[in-house]
Amino acid sequence: MNCRSQHTFLWVILLFCAACLGPQKHLYPPPADAPKKNIYVVNQGWHTGIVVFRSDVDTTVWPAIRDFPDAVFVEVGWGDADFYQAEENTLWMGFKALFLPTSTVLHVAGFSIPVETYFRGYQIINIQVSDSGFQRLCAYIQRSYATDKEGNVIPLGEGLYGANSYFYKARGKYFFTNTCNNWIARAIREAGCPITPLYACTATNAFYQLRKFGREIPDEEQ
Repeated sequence: MNCRSQHTFLWVILLFCAACLGPQKHLYPPPADAPKKNIYVVNQGWHTGIVVFRSDVDTTVWPAIRDFPDAVFVEVGWGDADFYQAEENTLWMGFKALFLPTSTVLHVAGFSIPVETYFRGYQIINIQVSDSGFQRLCAYIQRSYATDKEGNVIPLGEGLYGANSYFYKARGKYFFTNTCNNWIARAIREAGCPITPLYACTATNAFYQLRKFGREIPDEEQ
């Protein structure tokens, strides 16, 4: 086997191993007698978002959530700044988002009706995580906000859902191997769950993995 073949073989092995990441056993699954937190992942087509109970969040871990004091639930997603915020998307926006590293935003929304009602018609998966895993997930979300010199998050205006939804400047660059779905998968992985972020570039890939350990909410419950 020549040097190039050896390198190719090693890459194949590394990618295979990456596609088989198991749970972080000190975090997931939570022990039967331990406190658990419910989180939800919503598939809105190309884009996915993660939903948490606002009351579960320690605001010292995720301080930016204080912008939603009266919400029962908070949904957050990450994505390309231009495409996500545009009133009308174009082919150029889509091309640029996928093939050029672009600036990113967080979209955060608060609401108080049941998740399955608010996102009726979309695929929803419910996952139970440990308390320590949930804290790690919240810390990951907080780290995704870009901040100014004083350490404050940077609001960019009203979000997609009108009242009680906002865009914020985010950290990281968006491109085809670092999509909103990879971002969600990394958040879920932070909670200890057996998901491989590398294999979650699309919502389909992400949900294929999520179904293995989460509970999909059937249509009759929506």
